[in-house]
Amino acid sequence: MAAGLAVTAAALVAVGPGDGDGARGHPVAAPAREHRAVEMVTAPVRIADGAAVLLLRPGDRVDVIAAGTTATGGDAQVVARGARVKKVPEPVEGAAESGALVVLSVPRSIAARLAGASATARLAVTLC
Repeated sequence: MAAGLAVTAAALVAVGPGDGDGARGHPVAAPAREHRAVEMVTAPVRIADGAAVLLLRPGDRVDVIAAGTTATGGDAQVVARGARVKKVPEPVEGAAESGALVVLSVPRSIAARLAGASATARLAVTLC
């Protein structure tokens, strides 16, 4: 009988845990969390200096800066970092005083910040 118990014990050790999902004697690791992809959106942005927009090309990376906001006490604040220029529309005649439009590809949360900043401040861009 002792020999039978020894053989059974050896067989149980060789097989390991009953679930068969992990290595013998090691707990099953939790699956890695999946990272959700950041949803990119297209955001048209009016830049105060229309001449600066003429320097931009699709594919460029820019920082968008809000200047003169009442929320920041008049200080400049970076609203978007490394935004990709998607399109630079042709300027409309006679609209030079109101700036120029540039279309950026940014995460949805940054698009909301850009829209909010453009309502209260003049926006500028710097090339990255």
